[in-house]
Amino acid sequence: QVRPVESGGGLVQAGGSLRLSCAASGSGFSITTMAWYRQAPGKQRELIAFIRSDYVTHYADSVKGRFTISRDNANNTVYLEMNILKPEDTAVYYCWRGGVWGQGTQVTVSC
Repeated sequence: QVRPVESGGGLVQAGGSLRLSCAASGSGFSITTMAWYRQAPGKQRELIAFIRSDYVTHYADSVKGRFTISRDNANNTVYLEMNILKPEDTAVYYCWRGGVWGQGTQVTVSC
């Protein structure tokens, strides 16, 4: 499996929005569940959203209603639209595909 590559992180004020992208090359993308995790300093990595091959999605309670995961099978890409960001959303965000993690992208939300 090729490591996914995340992009789109950055610094944003509370209440703002960001969109993360994850490019996952290799065959079989359309039949693979894709997920986003995050890890804040001093905390364990946590699952925040996944999307199955049938487009069924799941969200952690902490992001439900604010974050949206989507996928573009034609371009082997999964997205995470993050709205109404809070300082507690500050973390490194990781894309996951079939047991392989990306390198992560930093999201920092200022007060």
